[in-house]
Amino acid sequence: MMENDEIIWGDKLILRGLKFHGFHGVKPEEKILGQKFLIDVDAWMDLRAAGKSDQLSDTLSYTEIYRLVKEVVEGPPHNLLESVAQQIASTTLTKYPQISAVRVKVGKPHVAVHGPLDYLGVEIFRRRIVDVPN
Repeated sequence: MMENDEIIWGDKLILRGLKFHGFHGVKPEEKILGQKFLIDVDAWMDLRAAGKSDQLSDTLSYTEIYRLVKEVVEGPPHNLLESVAQQIASTTLTKYPQISAVRVKVGKPHVAVHGPLDYLGVEIFRRRIVDVPN
């Protein structure tokens, strides 16, 4: 199995449907009024030790990643969703060395388009070996 396959198919922590109010966007009203953002995060790390020991100390608490995402999304405004996703990904990889890769999806459910939709957004994938050089 290639290293890339291990990351895609390996163990991961999963956070889905995180909802926060933020002030990101290019339009002035987005920065003033803000809006809801939907975030999904996958964080790849080896969960074997935690699976055997049943101890939180052998893994990373979901709440740690949740707090990090909350700080970014509710923090200083970005113009682009790409930038919000990048900050979540790079902060996660920098702060938690046990995470080998992260996938971040950022969605805006309330966008001014003519037609029904769940959300529009971006998804990025970052690997420690490539995106966080030592």
